[in-house]
Amino acid sequence: MTTLPRRFFYRETDGIRITVRPAYLREQSRPAERQFVFVYHVRLENVGGRSAQLLSRRWLIHDSIGEDTEVEGDGVVGEQPVLAPGRVHEYRSFCVLKSPRGHMEGQYHFVRPDGSQFDAQIPRFTLDAGDGRESGSGPRAV
Repeated sequence: MTTLPRRFFYRETDGIRITVRPAYLREQSRPAERQFVFVYHVRLENVGGRSAQLLSRRWLIHDSIGEDTEVEGDGVVGEQPVLAPGRVHEYRSFCVLKSPRGHMEGQYHFVRPDGSQFDAQIPRFTLDAGDGRESGSGPRAV
């Protein structure tokens, strides 16, 4: 199976660098039924000098047919990782669109050991069924 080059999207907020790499899952999609499945790999890296714990997430998902969905919840894939300086946390998740194109963006809410809180911005990234395909062990929930 051929995997086409993937695009990376990144943004840094308060010492937390977020990098996202999306891909279209052709084998798990059903275009005739308006189900386009995308996986996205997320890398959270603490490039600052202070620890931070990810408490929650807020995703804004836009489908090119005009549907917007907001998803909020605790942690990421069941975890609330603590990122010490220089540490990395990676995970992957997925979303299903009703059209072949859309985009996602959002925030991760963090707390520092001193109790201060901040939102790290998730870069807007495009979802495009023309981007290629990827295979794997199946997607995991947002």
